Amino acid sequence: MLKDKPLSAYKPSASRIKARFVAISWRDLAISFGPFLLLILVGIWLVIWLIRPAPPNTLTIAAGPEDSSFWRSAEKYKAILARDGIRLKVLVTNGSLDNLKLLTSEDGEQVDVGFVQGGVADGVNTDSLMSLGSVAYVPVSVFYRTPPRVAGRKPAPPLTRLSELSGKRVAIGGPGSGSRALALNLLKINGIEAGGKTTLLDIGGDEAARALSEGKIDAAFLMGDSVALATMGKLMRTSGIHLLEFAQADAYVRRFSYLNELTMPKGVFDLARNVPDHDAHLIAPTAELVARDDLHPALSDLLIEAAHEVHGKASVLQKAGEFPAPLAHEYRISDDATRYYKSGKSFVYRTLPFWLASLVDRALVLILPIILLLIPGVKLVPLVYGWRIRSRIYRWYGALIALERGVTGHTPEEQAEMLKQLDEIETAVNRMKMPLAFADQFYVLREHIGFVRTRLGQSA
Repeated sequence: MLKDKPLSAYKPSASRIKARFVAISWRDLAISFGPFLLLILVGIWLVIWLIRPAPPNTLTIAAGPEDSSFWRSAEKYKAILARDGIRLKVLVTNGSLDNLKLLTSEDGEQVDVGFVQGGVADGVNTDSLMSLGSVAYVPVSVFYRTPPRVAGRKPAPPLTRLSELSGKRVAIGGPGSGSRALALNLLKINGIEAGGKTTLLDIGGDEAARALSEGKIDAAFLMGDSVALATMGKLMRTSGIHLLEFAQADAYVRRFSYLNELTMPKGVFDLARNVPDHDAHLIAPTAELVARDDLHPALSDLLIEAAHEVHGKASVLQKAGEFPAPLAHEYRISDDATRYYKSGKSFVYRTLPFWLASLVDRALVLILPIILLLIPGVKLVPLVYGWRIRSRIYRWYGALIALERGVTGHTPEEQAEMLKQLDEIETAVNRMKMPLAFADQFYVLREHIGFVRTRLGQSA
């Protein structure tokens, strides 16, 4: 009966562990794994080269004049982005046209995003820009004065066409504003141009509203990029000042693709006073959130999310949930914005804080290609390594076969030379580093060396 061996006999000793490492052919290992490791390194380099850098923590937005609707919206964006550690710098400008020029300019202060109303892109190269979506209607609000009512005379009929402003003093908005650019286009198509009998004044915003209230001008174009909505509401409550209705609204919408026909509901500004006292028909471009085409995708998502919070509620001229919306007008909708409107934020950004989600997102982009390379590599590299070990064994088998075929029919001197060659083969085989997985083939080779030696001895 065999005596039981102590447990220590089965434990791997230091010498056994060392023997395993000595048996490894590091050269074969390097040749087998080397190309694969090089491929992984090249893949990592390509991913790092192609991957976007981490999103910056500072953005600059071109808004509009201080206290305008655009500027107020930008200030709300600033507070929302601050929750995720993004600092939004709000740049005060003259309006949409200024914003567009800043976005396309390579000189001066870098502007990443801005509010731009439709109808101001004529003559501007917008290839480097993209839209994150429309965020609001910007109604073409033309306010005008009527002469004081004289007893016994009929009141002046309301204005319903821009051509009726001919010969009057009209404020079209300050230089750089979207109001001015759009007003000039609309007046021109109605036969009114600068230098004619109509006096066109480059003033806008609160200055134009005051001039109209004081009777210094007859009409004023007031739009969201240059004036606050509260100012427009105040004008509508002022006696003698009216909002021009566009009887030809449908015609304008068909002539200009960036315009929309709107209906201002009766009493929307003041239910108690019923201001306006009837449904008013207006035309309006949309304000778009326009960005440079190098805006980081993660920041694109944050900006659209902020737009949902700021512009998604019901207001005087829109229903709840109507904005933001991917409405393509003069600027292409960015791929990142299209993806967001279809499926929202990715799982990582929905569940993790922004800074951590950004880190994980970039890490995944780096790790996934490596995993895709490792899957075939795990199967391929051991096969290559095994093939190299077996090819060395087969090479010595080839030398043995050549010797065995020449065993008979040789002189003693030739036999001695053959024995010398066999000794060299045996010495080389014994020096070979052989992984334990190929130990059986190694010992079979040594047995065959002994077999050939016996044949040589018998023929001597």
